[in-house]
Amino acid sequence: MVKMRLFRMGDKRNPIYRIVVVDSRKAATGEYIDCVGHYRPTCEPVELTVDVEKAKDWIAKGVQPTETVKNLLVKTGAMEKSAKLSPSKTKTKKSK
Repeated sequence: MVKMRLFRMGDKRNPIYRIVVVDSRKAATGEYIDCVGHYRPTCEPVELTVDVEKAKDWIAKGVQPTETVKNLLVKTGAMEKSAKLSPSKTKTKKSK
């Protein structure tokens, strides 16, 4: 299965992430197929660069983004906001 996930780079306490398309069986710091964008959360303001056309093309091919990458793609307009990938982790309260 092919996924779109973050690839961590940079120094200690100064992370820089690449948004990459990778085979899910590969290591987190292993070889990737394509780089779609960059994300620097420590900058002020946060730096987020995404090639929207590439991202839409990969999603059309069936690539599944992780939850974090999905949120970043929604911010840039490459994806529409939809239901969560995973179910909510909070328990519902029973009414008396």
